[in-house]
Amino acid sequence: MTDTTTDPAIAMSDAASLHAPVIAWFDKHARDLPWRRPEAGAWGVMVSEFMLQQTPVSRVLPVYEQWLARWPRPADLAAEAPGEAVRAWGRLGYPRRALRLHGAAQAITERHGGDVPSDHGQLLSLPGIGEYTAAAVASFAYGQRHAVLDTNVRRVFARAATGIQYPPTATTAAERKLARALLPEEEATAARWAAASMELGALVCTAKNEDCARCPIAGRCAWRLAGKPAYEGPARRGQTYAGTDRQVRGKLLAVLREAVAPVEQAALDAVWHEPVQRARALDGLVADGLVEPVEDGVYRLPLG
Repeated sequence: MTDTTTDPAIAMSDAASLHAPVIAWFDKHARDLPWRRPEAGAWGVMVSEFMLQQTPVSRVLPVYEQWLARWPRPADLAAEAPGEAVRAWGRLGYPRRALRLHGAAQAITERHGGDVPSDHGQLLSLPGIGEYTAAAVASFAYGQRHAVLDTNVRRVFARAATGIQYPPTATTAAERKLARALLPEEEATAARWAAASMELGALVCTAKNEDCARCPIAGRCAWRLAGKPAYEGPARRGQTYAGTDRQVRGKLLAVLREAVAPVEQAALDAVWHEPVQRARALDGLVADGLVEPVEDGVYRLPLG
């Protein structure tokens, strides 16, 4: 395995030898997920990518199915109030993603005749679409050749190519350069490689308790061949939830999601005991556009 610590552009000069085993493993072991089926289309892929950010597949699946049943096309979602997207988002967490997806659906309807664009630049210009999501939709929905760098892929590349246990906290230019160097030349193969390397990180090359015995490229993995040296970067902090503003925001939103009419302050006050934190969380929801004040002390999910 070529050492890529100093120059990721030359990483894995035998990159082509990695593609076949990883894709063959994927062909055999890939999960049957609804957004991978042909009938999902580009809109189904886009919805899944929004929902899967920082949320496990098991939690996404039921919400995804309900979402696509209700809004099978972007125009269907765009025709609804943004608050309905927040309501349908349920407990997936990070509900601003629901507003961003609603905004993307509106833009797709207005600018692209209701069809998710295939052009990477047009995808990137949609509200709420960043570098990763644009590449993922272009690759997974349209079979294009793009480097798709999510947490799982970055971890696979960090271990297999650079010989370190974990990638940096934020995606670096060196990682992007390495990912481009590892892309197969042929478009369809590149798209398959993107999905396969992501699945490998999700199922085998996991953050903890990696299963090298099941890995199709264990014999080429720089980290494994180096004896699995321990991570020496900045401390990796797990996310806390209990007692945080995030938890309070979630409780307040749950009340509003379940209500059929605007909610009075007293109903919101009942879900969290600490008034300063509760007020801060509610102000944050209003600032983020997730909640609308109707009148003094009365709130609802956003209508426009």
